[in-house]
Amino acid sequence: MKTKSYTKNLGNLLIILSVIILTFIYLPILKIYFFIPKEILIPTNTLAIVIPKIHASSPIIPNVNAWNKTEYQSKLKQGIAHAKGTAIPGEKGISLLFAHSSDLPWNITRVNTAFFRLNELKKNDRFYIIKNGKRIEYIVVMVKTVWPNETEFLNDKKNDFLILQTCTPIGTDLKRLLVFSKRT
Repeated sequence: MKTKSYTKNLGNLLIILSVIILTFIYLPILKIYFFIPKEILIPTNTLAIVIPKIHASSPIIPNVNAWNKTEYQSKLKQGIAHAKGTAIPGEKGISLLFAHSSDLPWNITRVNTAFFRLNELKKNDRFYIIKNGKRIEYIVVMVKTVWPNETEFLNDKKNDFLILQTCTPIGTDLKRLLVFSKRT
């Protein structure tokens, strides 16, 4: 009789533990989709990005080596990375900003996943950069998906683009989602 009670209690305990673990893992994702986050106050003396459509705002960490995984992984915990060797947002030339769209489920709240919903941006959507206390507005002109080794867009000398980049599909690093935008 006692073993049945013990087994029943163990089963209930495992179910409760599973629900707690799943809540811990997936609540941050649910919050991103179903709850509008409070507006993040961004100091005016910093470089930052605000994308109202997807409720994203984050500081921009300048001059991050996109080819050094150790460097960019640590910088992405602090904000969105600006690729070293590209123009600073607001200047002429190609500027590349990149960030995570996801991470391991139990780690998603500990890293900056500001571009989690970047795939929702479409042509003519607007966002802005805060630079030296000024707001610089951008409009999306094109969205495309490329393989990681397709980087020829960085050599475009004819256009001034601000490109937002993240991995896609969410939860993988299979391809790159690129959002091309121009200053308005």
